[in-house]
Amino acid sequence: MSIESHVPPEQSSRSFTRLAAAWWALVVGLVILIVLLIFVAQNTESVTTHFLGFHWNLSVGVGYLLAAVAGATTTVLVGAARMIQLRRSAKKDLRPL
Repeated sequence: MSIESHVPPEQSSRSFTRLAAAWWALVVGLVILIVLLIFVAQNTESVTTHFLGFHWNLSVGVGYLLAAVAGATTTVLVGAARMIQLRRSAKKDLRPL
């Protein structure tokens, strides 16, 4: 019997860790940020915006960016409310009778 048979085989691929996921999320976020910066820089034409009696001037790119941020924030808030609702329901189901 050889010694080599008792040595565990090395993993050919490492498992994907949370730190690796965070690093890739930062890389993707940086790429998206660069693309957004280019978009805002190329859409600098000024427009007048009216909202609830307020009037202000801002560039088209910034306006689109603000609309996207408002939409994303709404989505996150609705998703968070749903997660809280499901968590409360799950805790209620786990309570002993």
